[in-house]
Amino acid sequence: MQVFRGIPKRAAHGCVLTIGNFDGVHRGHQALLAKLTEKAQATGLPSAVLTFEPHPREYFTHENRPRRLTSLREKIRLLEAQGVDRLYIGRFNASLAGLTAEQFIEDVLCRGLGVRHVLIGDDFRFGKGRQGDFAMLQAAGKKVGFGVESMHTVDHEGERVSSSAVRAALADGDMPHAARLLGRPYSISGRVMHGDKIGRTIGFPTANIQLKHRSPPLMGIYTVSVDGLTDRPWPGVASVGVRPTINDAGRPSLEVHLFDWNADCYDAHLRVNFLAKQRDEERYDTLEALTAQIARDAERARAYFAQNPL
Repeated sequence: MQVFRGIPKRAAHGCVLTIGNFDGVHRGHQALLAKLTEKAQATGLPSAVLTFEPHPREYFTHENRPRRLTSLREKIRLLEAQGVDRLYIGRFNASLAGLTAEQFIEDVLCRGLGVRHVLIGDDFRFGKGRQGDFAMLQAAGKKVGFGVESMHTVDHEGERVSSSAVRAALADGDMPHAARLLGRPYSISGRVMHGDKIGRTIGFPTANIQLKHRSPPLMGIYTVSVDGLTDRPWPGVASVGVRPTINDAGRPSLEVHLFDWNADCYDAHLRVNFLAKQRDEERYDTLEALTAQIARDAERARAYFAQNPL
């Protein structure tokens, strides 16, 4: 998949395009992308996705911005796995936010991306003040010469699939529900960084994963599997939180204790798959009390894998 930072001034080739934030790349997104690639193959044109960085809601509502399900790197990986040919990452700034719906169609879609067919969700809005909608896009397509197609919201087992629904499932600690909506376990990827190495002094060394999510969509203690260490997933137990027993910095961290792993994994890029929530994060009065609880967490995770082998 080709990745382009920014929108070209003028397209060199045409494309079949969809537009959206694609946070999480859940089952609804996957259905849309499958339809996109099918249309692209039928027309002999590349399939393309236009997404935005930062998320428009982050730009407009700094305090109430949604908790991201995926970092940009994770989103790129997931879109590539869906067979997308091109990804355009439009920087969402005052200039882009100020484009009228008509300017967005002319400058971005027609001139910049050379669209021949546009596939969008049925609730898609665009342009300054969200003035543009499917009807406007369809009218412009008839006038200029590109096709426009909408896709209805996807239901899975009677529930509307959305990024908000995934966030709600994660907040509730319902990992199987989140996995059903996503079509896979929820995961966070990152590089293993050097930490304060307290874990190894209490018998539970941890891999300290760099968090791109400043406000991760889940917190607590989890049974996890980890990809990127060997050619198979590796079992473990993970903590996502602010580590109230260790420090009071208030900055979230992701730490994974890998079962029966003795090798160095610094600088490795790992993907942590969250399989089951065990409990919320707690503060303990002593390091000994924390150590005893970690031992119980690890025992519970091992029991999970005894019943659910990787």
